[in-house]
Amino acid sequence: MVGIALLLPAVPCLGQDKGKLPEKPTPTHKNVAYGKHERHVLDFWQAKSDKPTPLVLFIHGGGFTGGSKDQINPAVLKELLDAGISVAALNYRLLNHAPLPAAHEDCARALQFLRSKAKDWNLDKAKVGGFGGSAGAQLVMYLAFHDDLADPKSDDTIARESTRLTCVAPNAGQVTMDFDWWVKNVPGYDKPLRDPLEPFGVKTKEEAIKKNAEIAALSLISKDDPPVFMSYAMAPGQAYPDDAKTARNWKIHHVVHGVELKKLCDKLGVECHLHYPGAKCDYQSAAQFLKAKLIGSGPTCATLKGTSS
Repeated sequence: MVGIALLLPAVPCLGQDKGKLPEKPTPTHKNVAYGKHERHVLDFWQAKSDKPTPLVLFIHGGGFTGGSKDQINPAVLKELLDAGISVAALNYRLLNHAPLPAAHEDCARALQFLRSKAKDWNLDKAKVGGFGGSAGAQLVMYLAFHDDLADPKSDDTIARESTRLTCVAPNAGQVTMDFDWWVKNVPGYDKPLRDPLEPFGVKTKEEAIKKNAEIAALSLISKDDPPVFMSYAMAPGQAYPDDAKTARNWKIHHVVHGVELKKLCDKLGVECHLHYPGAKCDYQSAAQFLKAKLIGSGPTCATLKGTSS
């Protein structure tokens, strides 16, 4: 069967300041439409620069049933802007609007739209990173690992733009929605949270498996994919907390997803960093990793290629 994490709060990115967050900067452009649906809107913050800037795309979590672009962490936003990296945050259709992979298609279109604005918004469309938590992590991994959806022959100039990312920093991401995989690999996860076919809008297990294979990181990852920084709230083998709500949240966002994806990345030669409590990792936050890959601050790609964490 196929399972999905639903009705859970957004998961904060590791390495973020847990104290008082700074005030969120006012977007340069707010609620810009990238499509026809009411959820097809994004906010854009333009970094100050005389030359085209890298771009980071934030995709919110919420189990594909809720959430908003407003969930972007103000501290991370400010850190990226201060480093000269522009930022965008988007909304996408939820399951009450359309089944998966509608959300994935929306995020790809939003990325193409942003690249089409490169001249107007002073962007270097060859340097685009992404981050997000939970459902948002699944969506940024989809953009990073899926073959380019650009159609160079399209009459639609936006559709000609690339859907690929330069680097990706998923937080608490699920690398598949195959519930059989979850039961086999995730400690203590032994039953689905809801009808496993509903998210895909299908009637059979076979149809759901096929849909999952089209969007799951474990199915999409290949040797030509960009660097990855994954973060999780618990260490491998760490006992679940006594609080039932927190334990449930851990099971759904378990580090085993990252462990298994890193094994595959290492086998393929894809640069992959896995951060969790107690891990030895070259990067301590999504922002640090994104800055390193987009503007060259911090450790270099050469010293980190194939690093284990």
